Amino acid sequence: MSRVVVVGGGVAGLTASVLSAWAGHAVTLLEAGSTLGGKSHRIEVGGQRIDTGPSLFTFPAVWQELLRRLDDSNRDPSLAAEETAGLNLQRLSEVGQYYFRGEVCSLPVPPGHPWHPAWERFAALHGPIGPDVTRLLTTAPLSREAYPSLARMQRLYGRRLTTRSYLDSLTWLPDGLREVIAIHTLNAGVGPSRTPALYASMPAVMAQDGVWVPQGGIYELVRALERLARAAGVDVRTDEPVLGLERGRVRTAQREYRADAVVSGIEAHRLGALLPGRTPRAPQKLSCSAVAVYAALKRPLPEGTPQHSVVLPEDPRELYASLEAQREPDQTMAFLNYYPATDSGANTADTLAVLLTAPPNGRRYGLDDAFVDRELRRVWDTVGLPGSFETCAEEYTILDPNYFSLAGSSGGALYGPIRPLVMSGPLHRPARHSVTRPWLWRVGASVHPGGGLPAVLGGAMMTMDGLLRTLGPGSGGR
Repeated sequence: MSRVVVVGGGVAGLTASVLSAWAGHAVTLLEAGSTLGGKSHRIEVGGQRIDTGPSLFTFPAVWQELLRRLDDSNRDPSLAAEETAGLNLQRLSEVGQYYFRGEVCSLPVPPGHPWHPAWERFAALHGPIGPDVTRLLTTAPLSREAYPSLARMQRLYGRRLTTRSYLDSLTWLPDGLREVIAIHTLNAGVGPSRTPALYASMPAVMAQDGVWVPQGGIYELVRALERLARAAGVDVRTDEPVLGLERGRVRTAQREYRADAVVSGIEAHRLGALLPGRTPRAPQKLSCSAVAVYAALKRPLPEGTPQHSVVLPEDPRELYASLEAQREPDQTMAFLNYYPATDSGANTADTLAVLLTAPPNGRRYGLDDAFVDRELRRVWDTVGLPGSFETCAEEYTILDPNYFSLAGSSGGALYGPIRPLVMSGPLHRPARHSVTRPWLWRVGASVHPGGGLPAVLGGAMMTMDGLLRTLGPGSGGR
């Protein structure tokens, strides 16, 4: 049985801890903050519970694959991964409602909408590749198991390597629908010229395979991973920031931990600061950040208000250019997530999240900031909501690039530095820190960017495949 120390208690760090412990190794998880979850948190606003961070769960087969691997590695007959996790995923009726240049449509595009015929043609091409994407999210791209999926995608996209070049080649797509599809690349923190063509398929796959939310809210995923970790004997320690790392040792203010292997779930520049002889430099090209406004509402929004809406800018290309230049755009992409109190069962009032895509500038923002005020008003008018945000909100809080930067992201970049095409989303590779530090492995959104929670979970699975092969079998003791 080897000793594994995991630094960082986000979704990736928790997943790494769970995989190591269920395989029979002694695992300690060190989290600097008082709660687990990383960017996924649960806060209270006006007496109401609101989950922050990711708002949807896609590719549920990735979660099922994690549970399968845990059961396969587990030697304790009293433990069953699915029952221990206790996570109940519920499918939503649609991906969301989209607003762009006066057009309103949901995905999948309904019959009768002018875009419906083109959408049906697009969905027929791309919807069926969900199992291939799942395979790439959970399998190293250069492994033999990934070859069939990669070959099918090569036939689909041809020589068009980027999302933008592929979508532009589909001349039969209406311009508006093309931009609605392309805007999804901001889930990777960058524009469509920076992501592989594979990202063009994501809206169709989500429409066919569904978008999901755990019963009780997205933070239930963190709680499920924590249950899996504790059931396998992980020593979970919060409020214990790591001060230094070197071969065989992890040092905190409280004590020193011996380790046969270390798994880092924190960003590269923060990790570099913990290593001896390193003077880390913050990356120059960064993925996007966000200004997230969370509110408890005075009264419900009008009946029929969609639970998930996306308001696009009039000029998406200006938005992509502004974000890459780390300046505020004239208009941004905004998510509007509405949660009636009856859906959660825990709240007595409806809640709302308005998520504004922002540059990674590390700034603080308030409602009186010109960018926030302008975009909130535009979102409110575009969706056709009564009054204004200020007249509807009983109480609110804002998480901004400064907040995300204090949590360890350079400038508040949600996915770390911008990656080359061959290292984006499902095309990323398992990560060691370097050949000179074979004991140090990395997981997390900045290592495996651009696929939301499934990419973080799947990336951790790939990394841990390599680590567990290196460590050999554990004892299986609990």
